Amino acid sequence: MDNLDGSDHYSKTTDEPPPSLLTIILDTHPAAWALLAPTLPFSKALAVLLVFINAHLACNNSNQICVIAAHPTRAEFLYPSSPPEDNNNHPNGSASASTTATASEANFYRPFRLIQSTILRSLSHLLSSSSFASSTPSTPPPPSVALSGALTLALTYTNRLLASFSSSSNNPSADAAAAAASYAGSNASASASLTSRVLILSATGSLSAQYIPLTNTIFACQRLAIPIDVAKLSGDAVFLEQASDATRGVFMHIDHPKGLLQYLMMAFLPDQVSRRYLMSPGNAGVDFRAACFCHRKVVDLGFVCSVCLSIFCCPPDDAACLTCGTQLKLGNYGQKPVVVVRKKKKRKNKLNGDGDTGSGAATPAR
Repeated sequence: MDNLDGSDHYSKTTDEPPPSLLTIILDTHPAAWALLAPTLPFSKALAVLLVFINAHLACNNSNQICVIAAHPTRAEFLYPSSPPEDNNNHPNGSASASTTATASEANFYRPFRLIQSTILRSLSHLLSSSSFASSTPSTPPPPSVALSGALTLALTYTNRLLASFSSSSNNPSADAAAAAASYAGSNASASASLTSRVLILSATGSLSAQYIPLTNTIFACQRLAIPIDVAKLSGDAVFLEQASDATRGVFMHIDHPKGLLQYLMMAFLPDQVSRRYLMSPGNAGVDFRAACFCHRKVVDLGFVCSVCLSIFCCPPDDAACLTCGTQLKLGNYGQKPVVVVRKKKKRKNKLNGDGDTGSGAATPAR
C-alpha cells in the first residue's frame, strides 16, 4: 500500500502564461515635445500611453507595470511612486476633491484609475519642479535626457521583483533557467515566474555623451535576457538601434506619430512568450558605429587602445590612453611618407650604321 500514492493526481499544473513586467521609459524632454506638438502633442501621447498600459494589464491579471520618466536632468519613477505627504501635495489640492473625483469615475476600473492618477500626479510634480518649466528658463535644457539613469532604475526595479518572485518559489535557479530558455526560443518548459522587458518611448537623440553607461546597461539587459524595445519618434537612433539589436528587442521608427496607439498595440504589446509565435518587426540595417571616449563623437574610423579597448577619434596627447593611462605606440603616424623620385629610363636611338635601318622594313633586293 505504501507504493500506491495518488498525490500525482492532485498536482496542479497550469498552462497559463507567466506574468509579465513591462517597464516603460518615457522621454520628457520639453524641447523635443515642443517640436512634435503639431503632429503629436505630449498630452495626446500620454493618453495613448495610458491606453497601452491598460491593455497590457488586461492581458493577464498578474501583469506588472513600471513607468520611469527620463528628464534632461534626472530620471524619476512615475509609477510606482510614493504617496503624497500631505493634502497640499495632492494634484486636486484636498482630500474632498479626490473623493469627488472618485465618485465621478465610478465606472472606471479601479486598478486603471489608480495607475492613471499616480502617473499624472508624479509627472505633474516632475514638470513643475523642473528648472525648465518657466517660460524664460535661466539655462537651456541639455540636448539629451538621462536615458542611462532611467535604464539603471529599470534594472534595479526588475531585479527587485525577480528576487521577490523567486523567493516565493521553491527553486529560484530553475525559474531563472526556464526564463532564459523561454526567451531563447527553445522547447524547454516555460515555467518562469516572471518575464520582463523594457519599452523606451524616445523623442530625442544626441546620446553619444552617455555611450559608456548606456553600453553597460545594454550588456546588463543582455545578461538578464531582458529585451529593450524602442519606439523612436524623432532624433538620432544609433545607440538605441544597437540596444534593441543586442537584446533581441523590437525597434521601430514611428514615421506617422498620429498612429502611435496602433504602433504600440501591434508591435510592442506581445510579450516574450507571445513573440515566439509571431513575426515581430525588425530593423534591417543597424548602425554599429561607436562614440569616441575623448569628444563623445560618433566615428566611423578611430584609434583603439590595445589594453582597455577605448576608442578615440584622434591620437591622444602624449600618446597616453585617457582611460587606463597605457602608453600607446603610434609609430610614424602623422609623418609624411618619403617619396622616391623614379628615375627616367634613357631611350636608345638605333641608327642605320649599326646594321639596322631606321625603318622597320628591310631594303628590297634587286
